[in-house]
Amino acid sequence: MTNKLSFLLLASAALAGCQVHRGVDEPARGLAAVNTPVVSRADYTFDAAAPGGNLDPTEAARLDGWFRGLVLGYGDTVTVDGPYAGAARADVARVAGRYGLLVSDGAPVTAGAIPPGAVRVVVSRTRADVPGCPNWSRPSNPNYNNELMSNFGCGVNANLAAMVANPNDLVSGRDAGVIDPRTGTRAIESYRSQKPTGEKGLMDINTKSSGGN
Repeated sequence: MTNKLSFLLLASAALAGCQVHRGVDEPARGLAAVNTPVVSRADYTFDAAAPGGNLDPTEAARLDGWFRGLVLGYGDTVTVDGPYAGAARADVARVAGRYGLLVSDGAPVTAGAIPPGAVRVVVSRTRADVPGCPNWSRPSNPNYNNELMSNFGCGVNANLAAMVANPNDLVSGRDAGVIDPRTGTRAIESYRSQKPTGEKGLMDINTKSSGGN
C-alpha cells in the first residue's frame, strides 16, 4: 500500500511539472476570431461665411467643391455648427443633397473657434480595418496549447471591413423596425433589371452551353 501511494505521488508530481500555467485571459483558445475589425472616426471641418445664416452662391460653390474633394458619400455624416447653424442648415442641406445625404443633428466637438459670421460644416467619416493583418507572428506548428492560428479571422474580417457600406453598422448595428420584404429583394430586382456588361461574351457562353454552332 505504501509503495502504491508513493507511485501515485510521483506520477502526480510528474504531471504537474508538465502543465503550462497561462494567464486567465486566453482569447486564442476559443472559437471567436482574435483579429476583428476596429472602427475609427475622423472629423473634417469647413468654415463657410454665412452672415445672418445665409450662404451666398460663392460659399455654396466652395462647399460643393470641398464635398467633391472629400468624395462625400454614403456612410458620411454631415452636421452644421455655430451660432447661425440653424439658419444655415437649409443651405448646407441643399448642397449635401446633391450627394444623397441629409444634414444630421448634433455636431461633434472640433478644435478651434468658429470665425464670426461663419458656420462650421463637419463631415464625420468612419473607417473599418483589421490592424495587424495578416498576422503570422506564430508558427502554426507545433501547437501544444491548442490555440487558434495567429492569422485566424484576418481573411474574413478584413473582407468584411472592406465591403461594409457604413462601418458604424459594425458598432451598433441597425434597427430593423418594420420588416418590409421589398427591401430584401431590391438588390435582386436591380440586378435583374440592369443590362449585364460583357453581353457578347455571355451570349457566346449561352450559345456554347446550349449546343449551338
